[in-house]
Amino acid sequence: MAAASKMLMASLTHFRPLTCAATSSSCYPARVVPHPPDLIKWVRREGGFVHHAVKIAEADPYGLGLVVSEEIPKGSDLIALPDHLPLRFGSLESSGEDALEPVLVSLARQIPEELWAMRLGLKLLQERAMVGSFWWPYISNLPETYSVPIFFPGEDIKNLQYAPLLYQVNKRCRFLLDFEKKVKDALENLKPDDHPFRGQDVDASSLGWAMSAVSSRAFRLYGKKLSDGTHIDVPMMLPLIDMCNHSFNPNAQIVQEQDAGNPKMLVKVVAETQIKRGDPLALDYGCLNNDLFLLDYGFVIPSNPYDCIELKYDGALLDAASMAAGVSSPNFSSPAPWQQQLLLQLNLVGEAPVLKVSASFDFYFSPFN
Repeated sequence: MAAASKMLMASLTHFRPLTCAATSSSCYPARVVPHPPDLIKWVRREGGFVHHAVKIAEADPYGLGLVVSEEIPKGSDLIALPDHLPLRFGSLESSGEDALEPVLVSLARQIPEELWAMRLGLKLLQERAMVGSFWWPYISNLPETYSVPIFFPGEDIKNLQYAPLLYQVNKRCRFLLDFEKKVKDALENLKPDDHPFRGQDVDASSLGWAMSAVSSRAFRLYGKKLSDGTHIDVPMMLPLIDMCNHSFNPNAQIVQEQDAGNPKMLVKVVAETQIKRGDPLALDYGCLNNDLFLLDYGFVIPSNPYDCIELKYDGALLDAASMAAGVSSPNFSSPAPWQQQLLLQLNLVGEAPVLKVSASFDFYFSPFN
């Protein structure tokens, strides 16, 4: 008992708690700590650049993000990060930085590629747990909660109703519960000095927080350069840059440059248009439909041009649905010649029918940064 108490007291001086709230009643979730360090000052102190007009502020309906305090001309550098500021996991090879983290590398190999955010999430949790982490000024500014569906109450998940989305939510929830067991098994007999989370218990909630933080904020940028000149995409969390909101008509863009006089990669945000005073900085997160926006970011886009539904013209099924709705003598399974011609023109029948149809729905855009 004395040995256990001694171990506990020692560990208490080397970790920060990984407690994670599941929901928040506020539109603007609290940060990991109530009064985090000034993120802009930290980026500048570490050799990064932040335009003097870029400020952190709350802007409805986007929540906490980056806003400009004066007009900025097109082409201006807004933010630049030196190579050592992005948070990344790295490769899964047993060399270099990852050789110091064999437990994390082993766990990362068990994560399917489609859930890549969990790999970087392990690194994020490790740094969050560590007192004195280089990235603490950044991590302390992250939201304490996320509004993604894996944290919805059970009834709200059922009310999603759309089967493909519901399947993905349940799949992620099952993964987190299964992965929690794998993490606990991997950490069970580790010595305190070898424990990547400073002896703390890691549950599905904290894993979900880390995965959500990465999926909603990380960028897949080119990292290691191969001998043939190509680059390997590496997920990175970009301090401050990830506070830019989303727009399909962005006023800023990410640029990766390598200065001949500086061999270290720089990640920049550059003004793509003239930005007016009071405007929030916005990047294009990608050509994503609302399923992916909701799953990874916790919001949806009104009239998203990339929304689509998959369907197949099934005459018998449509006849059955019509009869169930009280429609007498439906003709879907035996359309008239003019109807058949119309279906052919719409490419809904034939050798290669269209199975995806664009849909324009009005959703409420609520990005909880």
